[in-house]
Amino acid sequence: MSDAMLARLGQAFLDTIAMVGVSAGIALLAGIPLALFLVLSSPGGIVAAPAAHRAVAAVVNGFRATPFIVLLVALLPLTRLLTGTTIGVWAAIVPLSVSATPFFARIAEVSLREVDAGLIEAAQAMGCRRRHIVRHVLLPEALPGLVGGFTITLVSMIGASAMAGAVGAGGLGDLAIRYGYQRFDTTVMAIVIAVLVALVCLVQFAGDAAVRRLRVR
Repeated sequence: MSDAMLARLGQAFLDTIAMVGVSAGIALLAGIPLALFLVLSSPGGIVAAPAAHRAVAAVVNGFRATPFIVLLVALLPLTRLLTGTTIGVWAAIVPLSVSATPFFARIAEVSLREVDAGLIEAAQAMGCRRRHIVRHVLLPEALPGLVGGFTITLVSMIGASAMAGAVGAGGLGDLAIRYGYQRFDTTVMAIVIAVLVALVCLVQFAGDAAVRRLRVR
């Protein structure tokens, strides 16, 4: 592999890290409040609001059911409005964030629902306010599951970022398509695949280690 190709590989790796990192941060900041709303507003929840719950759940399910490549194209007008372009790293962050947020929200919702109802009832019996229950009971007890779910989301986003290369988003996927597939360079394709596999394994290992540490506390 030439020095120029190595430089392209390094830049593509950094672009992928930027896309996934920024999008993951947005998904985390938006996904947890969304999951909390779905749990708290559900029938029998602390702040039951069935109508609002059904409406938000329908929107979340709609985005989750849409394939990423379709969502990528459908969001082009919004992407252009927010970033001024439809290609490149920053343009890919918009559909990645929109796709990852409901995905992570549903995983986080499952973790929050697994918190022992007895703990919530005990907190209510002691006169704790709703925000205190969320902050001191729900989130701490669900933290290992939230970290595990966020790890799954990161792995999914790495795959989605590679798919975004099909429309000129940059990153490892773009490198594999332009130089590996279109120019029939199997070496480039193999190296990109190896880098993606290594990145996924590293993320999964770090996430699993964090979950184990949280569960032994």
